[in-house]
Amino acid sequence: MKIGILTSSRADFGIYLPLIRKLKKDPFFSVEIIAFGTHLSSAHGETIKQIRAEGFEVKYTIKSLLLTDDPESISTAIGLTVVKFANFWEMHSSDFDLIFCLGDRYEMFAAVSSGIPFNLTFAHLHGGETTFGAIDNVFRHCITVASKYHFVSTESYWKRVASITGSPENIYYVGALSLDHLQTLPLLTPEEFKERWGVDLTKRTILTTFHPETVNTADHQKQAQELIKFLKYSRDQVLITMPNADTHGSYLRKLMVEELRGRDHVFLIENLGAQSYFTAMKHCAFLLGNSSSGIIEAASFGKYVINLGDRQQGRAVSDNVLQVPIDCEAIRLAIQKIDVKGRFNGDNIYYKKQSAEQIVHILKRIASYEK
Repeated sequence: MKIGILTSSRADFGIYLPLIRKLKKDPFFSVEIIAFGTHLSSAHGETIKQIRAEGFEVKYTIKSLLLTDDPESISTAIGLTVVKFANFWEMHSSDFDLIFCLGDRYEMFAAVSSGIPFNLTFAHLHGGETTFGAIDNVFRHCITVASKYHFVSTESYWKRVASITGSPENIYYVGALSLDHLQTLPLLTPEEFKERWGVDLTKRTILTTFHPETVNTADHQKQAQELIKFLKYSRDQVLITMPNADTHGSYLRKLMVEELRGRDHVFLIENLGAQSYFTAMKHCAFLLGNSSSGIIEAASFGKYVINLGDRQQGRAVSDNVLQVPIDCEAIRLAIQKIDVKGRFNGDNIYYKKQSAEQIVHILKRIASYEK
């Protein structure tokens, strides 16, 4: 079975990783990685290097990301990605029996959209989820409609995909694939982490990832300034992973660099990679921001999450997530609540055993049906 993997960012590749490894080890499959988006951007850490560092060849690369991130630039990048992939699918559509796509990024939407006229078979991971505070919500549902197969992370999302597609066929509840990765990923010790990144995780640390809200863009400057105000004077050590290539993301980046770089308690890191990121998650006091990693993975580490603003609004959450407005005082009050609670001991609603193995078995059944 000839499989293509569409990966456009550090985030989706980290989720794909256990599945790619399973597929690569099984002679039933031939697997090719198609890298585009921020993987090829030096401004975002050129994370294609991480794919290769994991031992994978990247046979195909497609450049279409613009340096600017205002709404016109995002829209232009979507159009450019469609054009680039139209040419790619024209040359390579017959090379794949099935193509995996993941999540909700605008560049993923563009890559999938351009494949529709070629009648390509797409399999979508993390469909059915809802994020009212991000335009990604629209892209995710569009990718769902364009896909034939769906691998969802919760039973409620199974129902939503069935509602969106109008049919319960070809929808599989497999849990969150990234949690498979945590079962086998060797994490660093605090000493190894400090040697690699210069950050001492034995100190009380806030792990922070914050992206602009791409629906409520009018308030993005005010929101960014409010968060920076808190981080600037935090009594705790702060480890920040930099934001994605989203609408107005460059303003947030610029503000972080101008206001926070050089402060002894703040560390700005473009991209930690999966091993170091989950090491930081394991040893941090709690997570702060609006990243999906706080929603999906943090509960498996027993960590509470201060989820800021509306970007993730609508997503199913475990009991470790505190929904908090982007306000300095509200953040402080939430930290007080977390300090009283201590470690989170509840369940992760996204966990299901052996997600990657389930997907591999389903793909083999699909292949046998289609013979």
